[in-house]
Amino acid sequence: MAYLAGKPVLILKEGASRSRGKEARRSNIAAARIIAEVLRTTLGPRGMDKMLIDSLGDITITNDGASILEEIDVQHPAAKMVIEVAKTQDKEVGDGTTTAVVLVGELLYKADELLRQNIHPSIIITGYRKAMERAMEVLDKLGMDIDVEDREMLKKVAVTSMRSKIAGMARDHLAEIAIDAVKQIVEERDGETIADIDNIQIVKKEGESLEDSELVKGIIIDKEVVHPGMPKRVENAKIALLDCPLEVEKTEIDAEIRISSPEAIKAFLDQETELLRSMVEKIKETGANVVFCQKGIDDMAQHFLAKNGILAVRRIKKSDLEKLARATGGRIVSSLDDLKPSDLGTCELVEERKIADEKMVFVEGCKDPRSVAVFLRAGLERMIDEAERTMRDALSVISDVMELSKIVPGGGAIETELAKDLRDYAKKVGGREQLAIEAFADALEVIPKTLAENAGLDPLDILVSLRAAHEKADGFAMGVNVFEGGITNMLEKGVIEPLAVKKQAIKSAVEAASMILRIDDVIAAKPPSGEEEGAGGPSEGGKEEEEE
Repeated sequence: MAYLAGKPVLILKEGASRSRGKEARRSNIAAARIIAEVLRTTLGPRGMDKMLIDSLGDITITNDGASILEEIDVQHPAAKMVIEVAKTQDKEVGDGTTTAVVLVGELLYKADELLRQNIHPSIIITGYRKAMERAMEVLDKLGMDIDVEDREMLKKVAVTSMRSKIAGMARDHLAEIAIDAVKQIVEERDGETIADIDNIQIVKKEGESLEDSELVKGIIIDKEVVHPGMPKRVENAKIALLDCPLEVEKTEIDAEIRISSPEAIKAFLDQETELLRSMVEKIKETGANVVFCQKGIDDMAQHFLAKNGILAVRRIKKSDLEKLARATGGRIVSSLDDLKPSDLGTCELVEERKIADEKMVFVEGCKDPRSVAVFLRAGLERMIDEAERTMRDALSVISDVMELSKIVPGGGAIETELAKDLRDYAKKVGGREQLAIEAFADALEVIPKTLAENAGLDPLDILVSLRAAHEKADGFAMGVNVFEGGITNMLEKGVIEPLAVKKQAIKSAVEAASMILRIDDVIAAKPPSGEEEGAGGPSEGGKEEEEE
């Protein structure tokens, strides 16, 4: 409502709400900080877990930042922006989601203190931007080159990412699997190293223990062989990958066929059988003894395939068929007329096995596969879900190091070093922006401070010790020792992280904080009837969306 010449003028619909200036900004900052506080206690090896129960009663127990924010149903739009930070971090580098979100919360907390001193949001944002650019330069200087063939160093990177997870008790074994898997799928494209972990299939089944998890140099298909008369094991397999149905296709137009005698019906059925027989003959002529089909396989076609001793699996997911092509060296064919012996993939063994009351087809022993499978085992459903999240983190950090082979010390060491440099830089910038850059430096120290809090240590003592250690020439690797208390050299302890993870976390955090600080007016339409007042839109994440 606005006032013109003393008379009220209605602009917004009845029921719409509006908050402006300091009120709007403080509301947004508070919402974003609440999300950060939720994740804060999960940071580090001594972080706690969260139990999440969705509307269907399904339980998730994890301390993985991305998974927690995916499950919780958030309504406030500013809180949703923070969740977007976690999603971006997860998509880009696959790790460091908790760090990014905690950093957003602290940047906003420090900004709120500056706002109360009547410093304009634009000045804070400019200061944060300059601090971020400076931090990127310093990170590039501090980042240490590593040899991607140095298996011991890669293992340290993987183990660091898994330390905080429940499944970390088998971290050495899982780290070895992650390294082998990523090394197998890494490739050179236009002079760049690409390690796309989408080419690594993760299959999980209850039973056995985490130590029984294994890397399969091939692909696992969660289907069974279509016909009981087919072989269940084929050695030296030659594999046809089909994107077309082994069925008699229906015509595009409706047609009516008039049949006047039993002989005509028999001829009609015989023609169908002959068509299917000829399809199977084409497959057999190429020398294929295994067929993976994305579409359906007719019962009669199954019969002819079984007679010829060909193992067949149908209704395979498109993504799995593409992985099979990369693993076996075969080519996906959309028409049987185009199928040639050169299109067939090869592997040492294709076998149907019964795992935990379910039948699965293993394609193993592929020669130099460009796609592989990680087969995870654990005794509990909750444990196997957490093992999958742990493995994804490990695969992501190994992939990050393969693509950008630079590392930095973990345990809050790099954040403390950046904070020290930014305080010196702030003095050179001067003016009010100096205050914003100093606030940015203070915000970075939330990482070592939180690590200390979560380990039951005194955060003030730890920060004082860290700052003193980092003033020395050789102290840049000093970080929080959460197991023994105090501070220690993180490189000597083997606590190292990919440079890409740190850079992305800082960039994402600054972008989100800047966007929230720029908002000074929130106009919310009246929610539809039946929804609660203040709803910010559809639910964010949640299992219901996944299951649809």
